Amino acid sequence: MQQVIIQLTAIVDEYVALLNNIPGDVFEQKAAPDKWSKKEIIGHLIDSAQNNIQRFVRAQYQDKPLIVYDQDAWVAASNYQAYDRQSLIQLWQLLNKHICIILANMPKQMYAREVNIGRAEQQLVTVQFLADDYITHHLHHIKQIFNN
Repeated sequence: MQQVIIQLTAIVDEYVALLNNIPGDVFEQKAAPDKWSKKEIIGHLIDSAQNNIQRFVRAQYQDKPLIVYDQDAWVAASNYQAYDRQSLIQLWQLLNKHICIILANMPKQMYAREVNIGRAEQQLVTVQFLADDYITHHLHHIKQIFNN
């Protein structure tokens, strides 16, 4: 878990300034009406952080908690396109620092606990898988932001 914390801290530290340096019109531009802007991608990462905070915490005291979310519905409901840019980036930064604190304080025996992330059927994954996948997910979306 220590490696996840190190990686997540490095991602946040490296990209806060870079995100703030993206011109406003580029940050808000949509490639197509049904595609997310860079701003909405950060919003999606905020939603992911919020859902994973629930997973990391609840897995420590509930047996196989069911925590699913509809990413498009969350982005639409939050209207990230109209969100203040500085606040959005700061929220992303703070939520991810919070995740690092949660993971750093998590007893090692909790890494193997399972969370149900499925919708219609059980889709059980371990807390360790979620943490590792959270890094992969972040890097995927960071590449989207900076390669488009």
